[in-house]
Amino acid sequence: MNAILALEDGSIFRGAGFGARASAVGEVCFNTSMTGYQEILTDPSYRGQIVTMTYPLIGNYGVNKRDVESWRPHAAGFVIRELSPMASNWRSEQSLDTYLAEHGIPAIQGVDTRALTKVLRQRGAMNGVISTLEMPEEEAVRQAKAFVFEGKDYVKEVTHPKDFAWDPEDRQSGAFDLVRGNTKAEARTFSKPLPAADIPLVAFDFGMKYNILRRLRQHGFATHVLPATATADDALKLKPAGIFLSNGPGDPAALDYIVKEVHTLLGSGIPIFGICLGHQILGQAFGGKTFKLKFGHRGGNQPVKDLESGRVEITSQNHGFAVDANSLPSGVYVDRINLNDGTVEGLRHRTKPVFSVQYHPEASPGPHDSTPLFAEFRSLVEKCG
Repeated sequence: MNAILALEDGSIFRGAGFGARASAVGEVCFNTSMTGYQEILTDPSYRGQIVTMTYPLIGNYGVNKRDVESWRPHAAGFVIRELSPMASNWRSEQSLDTYLAEHGIPAIQGVDTRALTKVLRQRGAMNGVISTLEMPEEEAVRQAKAFVFEGKDYVKEVTHPKDFAWDPEDRQSGAFDLVRGNTKAEARTFSKPLPAADIPLVAFDFGMKYNILRRLRQHGFATHVLPATATADDALKLKPAGIFLSNGPGDPAALDYIVKEVHTLLGSGIPIFGICLGHQILGQAFGGKTFKLKFGHRGGNQPVKDLESGRVEITSQNHGFAVDANSLPSGVYVDRINLNDGTVEGLRHRTKPVFSVQYHPEASPGPHDSTPLFAEFRSLVEKCG
């Protein structure tokens, strides 16, 4: 299949199509991760976006059912330099091409992703159209110009519609471990034992990745997941010892209904931990504002400095908006910053047991430098209990 990627500024990239025979429109962004394309595609935070991978060879280890981060891929389209002609991995169940085709997602290979990334870095994030159908360049550019990303509520499209208890039988949360020296196939998918689930937690699902839920369970939380439309009363009725605010897609300024409920929860005295979109929602609930970054932070190599300890974490990130530090009230302080551009990466309340980070401590994919934040949250909950 021939394929086209057109940006709203008129830039045209042509290549070979794979995945679904379809067209899609979205905000074009880039991710600098070298691996983890399956986790990236299934991250609900990519709703409404066409993802470009900067690493040149993609698809070499295939796709499997265990590594998904939600119930389906959410990216609108996929752009790569080269699709591996074969998938070679003992955990692979199907090719990336087949996987995208099954879910109706168009993709393009043969694109100079370095040139595309340079355009996005210099001119900023832009809307685009990707098509594996016959589409005139003028029509593709027209559709890209007509698309609007900012101000849309994508959270309602990705949140689970009903509440549920996460992994009550402890079948999905054990940390993966590779048992060496054993030839049995089952030994290669061994999971580490889990601690007792002795702390009740409510997690708001704004587009939550499964590995967040796994990490919470690995730290002893019995998590009850609520949809994004749930109220503060819905959460408090479950008598949680802690509240978690998840990641999710889109513009945080479009989520007034969520900010209102989180503001109510701030008065409950219950410890709260927010990640990514949850961090941005907390920033607004504190009284602050958010703004759109020029081209966002997406990848597994973002340096973050803890201003209190001086420690630097290499983090996994996926966001296009940030909290405006100058808009925050005196009762809240910034405790982490991005070393590339100085933007806010962490917030803490001076008197309430509430904190948040802009990045993803659960990774998947990405480094594990920030995993201790889950243990810190547990300690905070125990202290306040």
